[in-house]
Amino acid sequence: MYSVNVPVPGRVRQLANRLHPDLIGFETVREDHSCLLKRLGEADHVAQLQHRAHRALEGSPAVEAAVTGVDYFADPPLGSAPVVYLAVESPGLERIHADLTDTFDAVEGLEGSDYVPHVTLARGGDRETAQRLADREIEPVRWTVSELEFWDGTHKLPVSSVSLPS
Repeated sequence: MYSVNVPVPGRVRQLANRLHPDLIGFETVREDHSCLLKRLGEADHVAQLQHRAHRALEGSPAVEAAVTGVDYFADPPLGSAPVVYLAVESPGLERIHADLTDTFDAVEGLEGSDYVPHVTLARGGDRETAQRLADREIEPVRWTVSELEFWDGTHKLPVSSVSLPS
């Protein structure tokens, strides 16, 4: 699965690391952190998929984003529940996501009007622990998103990046 991801700054990764001890009881705890912006699907010709994504992003400006708290999906459409995440507020990222859904179909239940920008921390724990984490106050982390990554989910690595001009 290929996607367009938002790299997060070190301050977001540090926040995730500080929360890590409270996530130990979950089935899966993420070690790498980014914000999934749009799933692109599989491709026989990766270069063509990548080219379409780059074309769809042409002219997209840098946008502001902020991690504003911890939250969770109690009943996610895929995978084990709950999913604990860092909530990302960014009308600019939501706008870019909407633009990408004009080129790449939205995944039902996950994208389009259902899209919630977030950084996944863990999944598959108990709901009470997820609620305790969501009740925690955090200092917001704000940053400017000036680059997006074309991500290869099979190999779990970025293939290329796209700069967003300021």
